[in-house]
Amino acid sequence: MEAAAVALMVMVLGLALLAAESFFPGGYLLIPGAIMVIVGAYGYAAPGNFYSWWTPVVAIVSSVPVTAATIYLYKRLGSPEPPTTTVSASLVGKEGLVVVGINPGNMKGKVRIGSDTWSARADEEIPEGTRVVVDHSEGVHVHVVRK
Repeated sequence: MEAAAVALMVMVLGLALLAAESFFPGGYLLIPGAIMVIVGAYGYAAPGNFYSWWTPVVAIVSSVPVTAATIYLYKRLGSPEPPTTTVSASLVGKEGLVVVGINPGNMKGKVRIGSDTWSARADEEIPEGTRVVVDHSEGVHVHVVRK
């Protein structure tokens, strides 16, 4: 088969990979697709050199800037979202486990709700290991009652 025809097929396959990446992002098809387009364009422009050692050199040399540009592009497009925060008001009605005993009149008690530990208060003494329910919140502290 003629080198120009093979180069054209390589270029079309590269464009297909780029199109697939645009419709289904995250498949990491951008790098091989871009390199195939570059190699195909090189082979179409210089069909006499397409079956020589120059083609792998073009592929390897073009992979460095293509990879760097792809990493930059993905970082810009997929910048991380800020972490979600839990406010004490959203904990009302949630169950937790006392991890540090609670005594009325101080805020030394601690309650684990999900994977977070909160300072807790109660109107009665509640020992460690007791299941509790958040009654209401007080700033960054929660007020709990026995379950």
